[in-house]
Amino acid sequence: MPERGRFDLNHSGFGEGLAQNLALLHEFGTRDTSRIRGDGLLGVLDNGIVNAEELFIESPEHRGTVFDPFAQASTTPPCRCKVDLVTSEGYSRAMPSPTDAEIFTRWADTEAPLLPILHAFHDRDGFLREEAIHAISEALRTPIADLYGTVTFYHHFSQHAPGQSAPRVCTGPICKLKGADALLDSMRAEGATPMACSGRCDDPVPVLKGRQTLVACDGQMMPWHSPVPAPNPGGLEECVFASIRQPDRATYDGYRRTGGYLGLEKALATDPAAVRQTVSDSGLAGRGGAGFPTGRKWDAVAEDPREPKTIVCNADEGEPGCFKDRTLMDLDPHAVIEGMAIAAHATGATRGFIYLRYEYPETEQILERALEEARASDLLGSQTGFDLWVRRGGGAYICGEETSLLNSLEGKHPFPRNRPPFPVTHGYEDLPTVVNNVETLASVPPILSNGADWYRHLGTGKHAGTKVISLSGDVRRPGNYEVPLGLPLSELLHEWAGGVPDERVIQAVTMAGLSGGFLAREGLDVTLDEPSIRAQGSFLGAGGIMVLDDSRDMVAVAHSAMEFFAHESCGKCFPCRIGTARLTERLDSGGPSSVESWREEVDDIGSTMKATSACGLGMAAPLITESLARWFPDQVETHVNSTNS
Repeated sequence: MPERGRFDLNHSGFGEGLAQNLALLHEFGTRDTSRIRGDGLLGVLDNGIVNAEELFIESPEHRGTVFDPFAQASTTPPCRCKVDLVTSEGYSRAMPSPTDAEIFTRWADTEAPLLPILHAFHDRDGFLREEAIHAISEALRTPIADLYGTVTFYHHFSQHAPGQSAPRVCTGPICKLKGADALLDSMRAEGATPMACSGRCDDPVPVLKGRQTLVACDGQMMPWHSPVPAPNPGGLEECVFASIRQPDRATYDGYRRTGGYLGLEKALATDPAAVRQTVSDSGLAGRGGAGFPTGRKWDAVAEDPREPKTIVCNADEGEPGCFKDRTLMDLDPHAVIEGMAIAAHATGATRGFIYLRYEYPETEQILERALEEARASDLLGSQTGFDLWVRRGGGAYICGEETSLLNSLEGKHPFPRNRPPFPVTHGYEDLPTVVNNVETLASVPPILSNGADWYRHLGTGKHAGTKVISLSGDVRRPGNYEVPLGLPLSELLHEWAGGVPDERVIQAVTMAGLSGGFLAREGLDVTLDEPSIRAQGSFLGAGGIMVLDDSRDMVAVAHSAMEFFAHESCGKCFPCRIGTARLTERLDSGGPSSVESWREEVDDIGSTMKATSACGLGMAAPLITESLARWFPDQVETHVNSTNS
């Protein structure tokens, strides 16, 4: 095979329109090894715009199969192809896009087929045509009304042109503070639309175009990749970040070279009950926000006699200000796979899923390559009795709630389920299911390798272990930091992250992304653990912290946050559906004319939501207005008076 594959687009029969509208070939590999070159470029290839008759692709290692959507040209009918990188030398060949029948043959008989089928049509056509939805309905024997309701629930499944090729600009809380609205306006002519926080608050402002994430760099839109976490300044021992900075850690060989899969080897040589006991003794609890003891969850699944059992990795990291799971999956995917394999051994599970948020398309390719490597090394698949698959969502914040996620996997409308029963007994397909967060699962291999006591002593005082904090906003060094539980918040903000730039001071921080509301003044004197933060009326949750300096309008920030919750409310229960809308209005220009009446009404709405909402979204959203009124009464008074003057 040649070192460099070559094909002429016109000679492949795709027409001049394809050459004019070729989108950037998606995700050729790791962030620093893949190169793409073109002859006769009139656009910038890295921007996703190519005007060339010939395209050369170089890839130093096998990259798998890539599906590429192409926009419709004015001079020709819609054109599509896929490029298959089939050798380590980077040989490439053009192939026709899959037919409906080929898509159904590939996916219809697999586990959790609806999401991959929707993505296959969406990628092929650029949007979901009405004929495609009818074909899917018939193939899966799903009522057309149910399927329409499910498809339209997700934010990113387009149903008309330009569809997937139109830019989507992140307008999450941090990106709004960093110029997202201006960027969106500048791209309106390209069909740009806003999207909620896309999990890249450490490097704003991201733009999702097709299956690629771009960021502005020197006036051009360039491909984006997860930054490597900076070492902590105190040299403190880490758990999930201990080896993440090592070269090639994302590959199987690099992972093995740095101690990977030793935990699984140890687990497989140990009785499953003993593995569960080690996890329990370590004190590891859920790192996605709920904080439920991991060992207890595994015990409940293991003790249920019904089969098959399932391990689900919740990688739908949709909480604004949270981006730790993306970093772990991008830079250390085998750690997540190893954690899931250990969980499967400990509970008797035979199947698993990584439920990945839509906004992480590059991460999907990284995970798929890692899974292929694990299967090739006989760590997954029929020889081990456990296999797992990636299922990419369609874009919905509520799918981070575990029962909504399970409904989404099953192809149902992703409403939260009533609980009890809980997923440990009635999860995927109403069978025993472990649902763990990415960070939780990545913590398991080092615990098995080093022991429960080692992990417990990584924390401070009585707090066991570590927590990855996603820090963003008005701070000199945003990023992910693995901290010992119990570390003072002030130490993280000032000593680790460098404090606030431009001689400003910290006005407030958010906790748990947005869900924990705001902390300010003496509320900043907390340690990073649940008891300390809950004593201030908030919670640590998934560990997203957004810093807001004294130049920020806190009522405007609160309005943006509540608007997000109102937009993402699934609509199942009216306290959340109506309550978030009414609170958004109160933070805009509606509501009582007196401050006292305004507070009474807002408190009444919030208490009703917390008491009667069906899931955590409706219970957490009122913390925005509660904490705003507590810490910033003067700004609330100014807001109420100004809207009624």
